[in-house]
Amino acid sequence: MHDTFLLVLGLIGLLTIASLLLPIANRINFPYTVLLAVAGSLLGILVLTAGGEHPPGLFGDFLASLEALNITSEAVFFVFLPALIFESALNINARHLMTDIGPILLLAVLGLLISCVLVGVLVWGVSEISLVACLLLGAIVSATDPVAIVAIFKNLGAPKRLTILVEGESLLNDATAIVLFTILVAILLGDAQAGLLSATGQFLKVFFGGIVVGLIASALVAALIGKLRNMPLVEITLTICLAYLSFLFAEHYLHVSGVMAVVTAGLLMNSYGRTQISPQTWHALTETWEELAFWANSLIFFLVGLLVPKVLITFTGAQLLSLTVLTIAAFAARSVVLYLILPLLNKVGLGQKISLTFRTVMLWGGLRGAVSLALALVILETPGIDQDIKAFIAALVTGFVLFTLFVNAPTMGMMMRFFGLDRLPPAEQMIRNRVMALSIKRIRKGLDHAARTDRIAPAIATGVADIYEQRLSRVKRSMSIDAAQPDTVTLSVGLTTLTNHERHLYLQRFADGLDSAKISRALLFQADALQDSLKMNEVEGYNNTYRQTLSYGVTLKCALWLQQYGHLTRPLAIQLANRFEVLTVIETVVTSLLDYNRDKIPPLFGEPVADRLAPLLQTRLKLTRQALDALRLQYPDYAETLQKRHLVRVALRLEETTYRQMLSENMISQEVFTDLTRELDKRSRIMDRQPKLDLGLEPEALVAKVPFFATLQAAQLHQIATKLTPLLVVPGERIITQGEPGNAMYFISSGAVEAEVLPKPVRLGSGDFFGELALLTQAPRNAHVTAISYCQLLMLKLTDFQQLTADYPELQAQITRAAEQRLSPGQLIAQVPLFSALHPDELQAIVRRLQTRVAAPGETLVIRGEVGDALYLIAAGTVEVRTGQNEPVISLGRGDFFGEQALLTDNPRNADVVATDYCELLVLEKSAFHDLVTSHPTLQTRLRRT
Repeated sequence: MHDTFLLVLGLIGLLTIASLLLPIANRINFPYTVLLAVAGSLLGILVLTAGGEHPPGLFGDFLASLEALNITSEAVFFVFLPALIFESALNINARHLMTDIGPILLLAVLGLLISCVLVGVLVWGVSEISLVACLLLGAIVSATDPVAIVAIFKNLGAPKRLTILVEGESLLNDATAIVLFTILVAILLGDAQAGLLSATGQFLKVFFGGIVVGLIASALVAALIGKLRNMPLVEITLTICLAYLSFLFAEHYLHVSGVMAVVTAGLLMNSYGRTQISPQTWHALTETWEELAFWANSLIFFLVGLLVPKVLITFTGAQLLSLTVLTIAAFAARSVVLYLILPLLNKVGLGQKISLTFRTVMLWGGLRGAVSLALALVILETPGIDQDIKAFIAALVTGFVLFTLFVNAPTMGMMMRFFGLDRLPPAEQMIRNRVMALSIKRIRKGLDHAARTDRIAPAIATGVADIYEQRLSRVKRSMSIDAAQPDTVTLSVGLTTLTNHERHLYLQRFADGLDSAKISRALLFQADALQDSLKMNEVEGYNNTYRQTLSYGVTLKCALWLQQYGHLTRPLAIQLANRFEVLTVIETVVTSLLDYNRDKIPPLFGEPVADRLAPLLQTRLKLTRQALDALRLQYPDYAETLQKRHLVRVALRLEETTYRQMLSENMISQEVFTDLTRELDKRSRIMDRQPKLDLGLEPEALVAKVPFFATLQAAQLHQIATKLTPLLVVPGERIITQGEPGNAMYFISSGAVEAEVLPKPVRLGSGDFFGELALLTQAPRNAHVTAISYCQLLMLKLTDFQQLTADYPELQAQITRAAEQRLSPGQLIAQVPLFSALHPDELQAIVRRLQTRVAAPGETLVIRGEVGDALYLIAAGTVEVRTGQNEPVISLGRGDFFGEQALLTDNPRNADVVATDYCELLVLEKSAFHDLVTSHPTLQTRLRRT
């Protein structure tokens, strides 16, 4: 009972002091964590000087509780660490983290290994401790603490990228340090042999095993939270359970990295879980985690301070020398990575560049804290390790942690101010100035109104107004500096404001229940991409990014591939349904942005900026509507379903608002309200289910819509449908590529395509077919064919085509006639060497007199004994010339010609000519032939020789 009393008193007393120190730290502009460590050191001195004799009363009991407060490594690992890490990961932008994942991993893995080796070797050189123990010391002190430095960065207003770089490194290198620590402890105890391969395997297992645990745990919890509504207490509690259970399960049961499990869980909850929780609950959740992190952070730094007097009493001169070497080695190793290795990687294109200023701040900002102390406590509690090693490691770890807290942390603000990193970037400074100017103008109007209403003397009102007039003058001077910024910067600032509002609108729609969690995630992802592109490439980046979001992403292309080659329609239906909803919301939101630009941007940035932003938004709206109209034309029934669903969601939102208003006015009781909202939640869950999109790819239904097959009976249609493969293609998708071999033809059930043929492109629509020429002649494709709308196609492969034309000669005749009409003499004549020596103008004159013909296999083109009426030139395919029963058969192919002898001699045909496969022919009638040979004697000579 007494021990429990002292434990509660000690913890509550420390939290009380911590709560009082926070406003003091803010008032004196001093790092809060350092102030905690200082206060803890003073308390430690009091406890040490008391020597177990405490005065009676509350203060004496408090000192006794501190003396009895026995912090263990397990307490740090399993109580404090999950809360600190999860809160940091929950508030870091996963997209920005992945953008800089290269340098972060370099610092977290390679940087830590270099630091461990350099510290270990140099300390080993000046101490009497074994090399393995010194390497163990290096692993412990190389783990940076995200909590301390990020708290300082927040107070100083550090740039976001710098904060993400330092915080990301700190989160990931904790796992590296713990894995390396585990391996070295096993070697020190004689339980394992040192080996690069085994150590690497162990690291990969522990590191990535923790990631897998975090992914699975957070996905399960996020899915569970998504099924709960209006239960913020349960949702917040589940995130706390997620942090601790993922850590415990990873560390205790699977023996993988609990730190990486918690980091992964926090990042996934930040990105995926954000759209599973209402904005109101999310706000409460982040506040709860901020409170938990405040408690853990306060207690752990207090406990650091309590250790200071005990360490300093036993600190020796030899340990001081080792600590000096350790400090120099740690900063030298960090310098090697930041100033040598990282720039080299940037030169070969790995990772984004980090400025020299950022690298200098990162060098000085590598504070140590909870993880280092916890690992040192593990050494103290591990049996089998020599007492001298325990004392040595504990003293140096504590000393180095205190050095970074009492030297690095207090001077961080000075360094940030020296490099100008405590100031807002130009773009945000511009927004700040304009917001402040607008606010001051409104305040002045409000002061005038208040003075008149409350009958305050004009002199007093003028005195107060003058204060704001002076502030407005200073802001206007700053705005005059802003005016010197390039137009692209000003436009980028305006677009940033619009994009921030766009993101707010997406979150608001999700909060109002108008969009599902899945669609909201996609929209927020796109908004984040727009913000990132604005930072990287300004207006051009914004335009390129939203155009990319209107195109077809990797996921939809994979779904198209599965449908076209695996005949799986469900993934494609889901992707198109998602695209339908996303485009619908973007159309609505961009329309709202145009109104926002008209009403809100001019007071902030002026009418010229709003006038220049409007066309950008109008172009985006136009392109969005074009993409959406293409879907609506293809699936009008689904578009109507979505519109009805939206109206039902609006009605549900209005119904909920009405119930809440009645509750606030005491028109209904809480019990009635709960019952009404319970029924409302059931209907809301039904509306969250995405309607199924029918792609309409049933073969028989598609065949029935193609006029080409209109003359066939139902049984014949069914037979043909089994040979046809239904396909859905999207606008802009290349269906046929020029030059590729022809292995299929296509029938258009609905939609339109464009064939890029000369002299101008040809468009084909519902009921048409294409691709038959290459299929008939087995010649390469002669044109690109691209979809210009969503198209439902029926693909007929070569083997099925041959079977179909054999079974249905009338279909073969139709295809052949259509192919003849599509042949262009101008394209085919290039395949005939006979005219190669002619001048282009002469060639064009001949082309105008040529006709095209497609011959089917077995078709007789020339009959022996008949009068010659035309010359035939073969552009594709082969024919056989049969002069008699005892004469050899002559085979002719592309570039050859026949029928000229009967025209030149006016004698009857002397042979039968039969097509052996599909042939593309150019036909020159008799009169045109005689005109040609008369005007070109050289051609007549060549024909006679042949």
